[in-house]
Amino acid sequence: MEDGVHQAPPPWRASADAARRPLPPAPRAGLRQRVARVLHAGGALRGLLMLRSLRRRDLRVLAYHRVLPGAVAQAFDFDPELVSATAEQFRAQMQLLRRRFHPLRFRDVIDALDHGRALPPRAVVVTFDDGYDDNYRVAFPILRELGLPATFFVSTGHIESGRAYAYDWLVHMIRSVHAARLQVAELRLDRALPDTREGRLALAAELLDRMKSLDAPVQAAIIERLEREWSMPRQHGHADCRPMGWDELREMHAAGMEIGSHGVWHHMLAKLPREEMRGEVVGSKQALERELGAACEVISYPVGGLDAYDDEVVRAVRDAGYRLGCSYRSGTNPLPLHEPYGLRRLAVERHMDLSWFAAQASLPEIFSYPSRQRTTG
Repeated sequence: MEDGVHQAPPPWRASADAARRPLPPAPRAGLRQRVARVLHAGGALRGLLMLRSLRRRDLRVLAYHRVLPGAVAQAFDFDPELVSATAEQFRAQMQLLRRRFHPLRFRDVIDALDHGRALPPRAVVVTFDDGYDDNYRVAFPILRELGLPATFFVSTGHIESGRAYAYDWLVHMIRSVHAARLQVAELRLDRALPDTREGRLALAAELLDRMKSLDAPVQAAIIERLEREWSMPRQHGHADCRPMGWDELREMHAAGMEIGSHGVWHHMLAKLPREEMRGEVVGSKQALERELGAACEVISYPVGGLDAYDDEVVRAVRDAGYRLGCSYRSGTNPLPLHEPYGLRRLAVERHMDLSWFAAQASLPEIFSYPSRQRTTG
């Protein structure tokens, strides 16, 4: 098929599908989650939000990855941590934003900065990283129906390819492979593959975290080697993990959505050789502007922690003509913006109920997830 997805699944896929079980349950609600539910149910959150708006002016940027129908989310064979919300959760979240906040595009933020205008109170930008087709199939119709804008950061090399991103494919392989051990010499890792779904997810998360301390070419080599050893080539594709195409992006852009860069191949930019890094920054921007016929002014750094972008990356981004850059560091952005190339975001996670989401958006200093320092290999 042109999109690279086989009509008949290979044997390892069929056996994995037969063994599908629901996603791991949500962790037990902690103190902050319980407080959020009390404040939300009692109507106090809205008053606290208005009080905070009088004392602080800042820009909230929400970070999503994937939005899936509930049934699909419960039978998901890839990284469950990339499922930010079910369709039902997302609709409720967007309805709350429409009632209590002022959703904007980054283009609106840039225009206000250029003309010396203040942003409206409770300004928020909804963003998506990666560019999988559920953004078009599931999230976009909800946004369009509710009349809300959003910004979609896409890695241009994956558009039209039908290929999952390398990190996502790595998790999928570990969850599905019929092998006895996971061996990664670069990390001195030699571990029996667990029998349970939860054990394999934990091992995949550990490997991803440790692997991201390595240079990007080494990371790519590890994943490609495992694809060969386990006979699970990524070019086969998978129906649950397909990037969007250019026609879908054009339709979304024409409907008022904003399309930004997420690099070319979703590499950690600070982990690349300098020339390759600059090629990712410039090449992704050129591709988006050529295909969409509009300026690309915002980039989201893949992975997005402090080890994923550095001063040289920021310099390359600024030199390429981007006006803003998004990290994955937790927090909001005080106005006027002091770090336009290191914007902080509030991650939306699949375990959030509406109370928790509302509390994080309303009082992020108390209810948002803290940024996490990556472990080393």
